Amino acid sequence: MKKTVTICFTNNKGGSGKSTTCSNVGAAMARKGKKVLLVDGDMQLNLSLSFFSEEEVLKMAAGEKNLYHAIGKQQDLTDYIVPTAYDNLDLIPSSTQMSSIEYELFTKWQREFILKKCLQKIKDSGVYDYILIDAPPTLGGWVMNILCASDKVLVPVEASPWGMFGLANMFDFLNEVKEIAPDLDVLGIVITKADTRKNYFKQTLEVFHDMKDIQLLESYIRVDSSIEWAQDSSAPVVEFKKSSRSAKEYTALAEEVMERVGR
Repeated sequence: MKKTVTICFTNNKGGSGKSTTCSNVGAAMARKGKKVLLVDGDMQLNLSLSFFSEEEVLKMAAGEKNLYHAIGKQQDLTDYIVPTAYDNLDLIPSSTQMSSIEYELFTKWQREFILKKCLQKIKDSGVYDYILIDAPPTLGGWVMNILCASDKVLVPVEASPWGMFGLANMFDFLNEVKEIAPDLDVLGIVITKADTRKNYFKQTLEVFHDMKDIQLLESYIRVDSSIEWAQDSSAPVVEFKKSSRSAKEYTALAEEVMERVGR
């Protein structure tokens, strides 16, 4: 039986391209024949909006077949899976009610491992090659929950002065989580929203290359209007405009991630 690899996409800084990276890496993996489950762990619903219309997403968010209700009931997530319009690609949608999840988890027994338990049956089944989880842009109990349920971590970082801000806190938090989840492996950083014409992009590369113990992925994602048009159409850019620069870059990133994971 094949082993399912769970990858968390996280950054405590908003606007890092986290949800976009998660959705497109997942879609690119699916196009490569991998069976992928996406989990929307963010109350902003951006991962869900990458595959469904706003009306459909709000309907799922208001119902009971979403991640919020599953976590509250500590139920197996199998019955919460929704197929997308694309082969090999499924989603567990989020809810705006996730905003209260920190408070609700506080009194739970072994609260850091609730999501892991809810995903266990799906992982043990071996149905999926990858489970990709989009975490909210915070550092707290729920993100710790997501990290404890993951095998690998990928940190998308915007190539800008503000994109770098707070990154040290992110990695300090990851080190704290590894104290209770020692097998968690940090795949590294992927640069997003890059403008290669600007000197700051080159400076960003130099900063990361000089950092010890932090792996920088070779693939990076440049600024591309095709991404925004894809988002407006509730589709990942690797499906919306396959010939675009960003679609090719996300495909290359997915290939690099699969190679690094060894699957």
